[in-house]
Amino acid sequence: MDRSPGGPRGPVTTLTLPVLPLTDAVVLPGMVIPVELDGEARAAVDSAKAKATNDDDAQLLIVPRIEGKYHEVGVLATIDQVGRLPNGRPAAVLRAVSRAKVGQGVNGPGAALWVEATTLPDRISATDQEKVDKLAAEYREVVQEILGHREENDGGWQVVEMIRRITEPGELADIAGWAPYLETEQKLRLLETAEVAVRLELVLEWGKQQLAELQVAATIRDDVRESMEKTQREFLLRQQLAAIRKELGEISGDDDNPEADPRARVEAADLPEKVRTAALREVDKLERTGDQSPEASWIRTWLDTVLELPWNVRTDDRTDVGDARTVLDADHAGLDDVKDRIVEYLAVRNRRAARGLEIVGGRGSGAVLALVGPPGVGKTSLGESVARALGRKFVRVALGGVRDEAEIRGHRRTYVGAQAGRIVRAIKEAGAMNPVVLLDEVDKIGADYRGDPAAALLEVLDPAQNHTFRDHYLEVELDLSDVLFLATANVAEAIPEALIDRMEVVRLDGYTELEKVAIARDHLWRRQLERAGLESTDVTIDEDALRLIAGEYTHEAGVRQLERSLARVLRKVATKLAGENPPETPIDVTVETLKDYLGRPRFTPESAERTAVPGVATGLAVTGAGGDVLFIEANAAPGAQGNGEPELVLTGQLGDVMKESAHIALSYLRSQGDRFGADPEELRGRRLHVHVPAGAVPKDGPSAGVTMVTALASLLTGRLVRAEVGMTGEVSLTGRVLPIGGVKQKLLAAHRAGLTEVLLPARNAADLDDVPASVREALTVHLMEDVADVVALALEPATTAQVQHAA
Repeated sequence: MDRSPGGPRGPVTTLTLPVLPLTDAVVLPGMVIPVELDGEARAAVDSAKAKATNDDDAQLLIVPRIEGKYHEVGVLATIDQVGRLPNGRPAAVLRAVSRAKVGQGVNGPGAALWVEATTLPDRISATDQEKVDKLAAEYREVVQEILGHREENDGGWQVVEMIRRITEPGELADIAGWAPYLETEQKLRLLETAEVAVRLELVLEWGKQQLAELQVAATIRDDVRESMEKTQREFLLRQQLAAIRKELGEISGDDDNPEADPRARVEAADLPEKVRTAALREVDKLERTGDQSPEASWIRTWLDTVLELPWNVRTDDRTDVGDARTVLDADHAGLDDVKDRIVEYLAVRNRRAARGLEIVGGRGSGAVLALVGPPGVGKTSLGESVARALGRKFVRVALGGVRDEAEIRGHRRTYVGAQAGRIVRAIKEAGAMNPVVLLDEVDKIGADYRGDPAAALLEVLDPAQNHTFRDHYLEVELDLSDVLFLATANVAEAIPEALIDRMEVVRLDGYTELEKVAIARDHLWRRQLERAGLESTDVTIDEDALRLIAGEYTHEAGVRQLERSLARVLRKVATKLAGENPPETPIDVTVETLKDYLGRPRFTPESAERTAVPGVATGLAVTGAGGDVLFIEANAAPGAQGNGEPELVLTGQLGDVMKESAHIALSYLRSQGDRFGADPEELRGRRLHVHVPAGAVPKDGPSAGVTMVTALASLLTGRLVRAEVGMTGEVSLTGRVLPIGGVKQKLLAAHRAGLTEVLLPARNAADLDDVPASVREALTVHLMEDVADVVALALEPATTAQVQHAA
């Protein structure tokens, strides 16, 4: 059979073919289509290839599937090529050869549906030959006229040339399969019709209908264009008439309204020289552009934006360093690191101003600080306090979920609805060139096909570059070097390395219980009293109750849950006071009455309960919400090697690094377990299972290594892990305890959990200086170098039975 586009359609034959169904799509002979190889398509193509002697002879039957039903007529197709689409998905290029009637189903190789199919060659009777030729010529002319009405005629000449080369009338009728104006039902009718004369009559009728619609649309379009040209001509003449009347003195100009004259506004504004030159250039362009042109509106909007920016406005910084520190201490308890950094910045700026070094080489003395810490520690509210301490304007820019690079650098003016980026809008909102700009949630910036906003922030947050920042909308230089940028983030690792390298990271690792009580007493309680509509004479709360709420009703690094608990208490107090028999005021909230307002405590120390059986150790970890305790559980069962089961099973959504720590722990116990009474022989033939609750939370990192060794050692020796001990550290294959990060957050978590002893790597000794003194005094910290010493210190003393068992 000849499969070339211009060849004969072949005699009537019966074939056994695999079926490729196409949902709501109709393919006519002569069409070449790509098909994505999903389940059914893959099965059909593979089955066709399996039956054929070579790939060139592979054939299948393409059948339309309309509303879930297979059509009775399809097309016989060959497989031209199998490859991948631009998106990487597998696909095949199929060439439809001839019509075929679908017969009964048969058995065939592969997973595809096989049927018997009878080919339906084109039919032209001897008496219809002259009629068919005339119909083909007329249809060829109609198609060429339809293509001539296309508004975008790219590639239309190629279609015309293809039509001219087609000599077979049946093939000419079948090219209607590509026509976008034909419905699926019309294409099915063409597929069912083997008589060439009937097909040509159908496509000619449909083509004439489409041509008539296009001609009507073209007439309407020409009328609209003529009307617009007339309107524009009248507008031009009226503008000329107005100019003539103005010259004759018959009407007055806009001299009485300077705001209406863009040139006067630009000349009167206090603009830098380069900005003034760019603005006057846009004014010249505006004066040459008619008011009805869309470009005039764009230019006016751009001029409004430029003139609203405070180019030469700067606020005076607070000069008294002591006053600034007083403001910071009044607004926030603790957070000494960031307070010290702000005071240092202010002191340096005052020294530079005193020596005349305020601006050197176009670069100001701005700063970029990244406040990194768990939720609820006061990162966002700290920005307002910093602005108040410095006497500057404050603007917050929320970046969480931003995915478009233009949100930072602005849109090009060629786009409809273009506007300046968020940085420029923040400067305009502040009304000064040296505000405090808080870039909130910078670690939650996304990236997609519209660009990477984090990459656009590289110039904004680089003090060596941001004095010449260019917004895509403004296209003039904007000096950001005097802006104090504060970025907030929960996880520093989520910030791109190049971006965090431009910021000075200040970590806010959470509050101690004493700090939480102070914050609740001095800030949260007063704020919630106001929100509940109560006065200090209506209700009081003692510090013991605040301490109980902070320690046993909340479990967090910040104070958000603490504030919600206080709000709940005050809501219940307000309800009591609004009842029929209100109690006498003030109502005292104490430790004894706290249960009436908040119910039972939710977070009580559980280390003793969890470590009451061998094989459970208490570790310390850092999450996006701050530090937390992490219990690692281990147990053993016989028969790991005999039935093909793995000798070590790990559960709890562990990352690759944490899984490697478990394997290192097991290898260490096998080689050196006898150092603390564990018999390595007991590991043979046993199936060990290590689990890290909570199983729904993903976990990773190397700092659980010593905890895993301790849990497995407790399991093998039968000795309990001491309930008051928590530990953290990476372990090497030789038993060395390696340093880890997040020491301050982990010790705060240990303190919250009621632990009294913590085992740390010896090389983390310097990190203890960052831990609050009250926490260091409450915890006994042991610095360890060898994991054997960790196990010896963490396990309970061995009983006589355990010693005999080990022997």
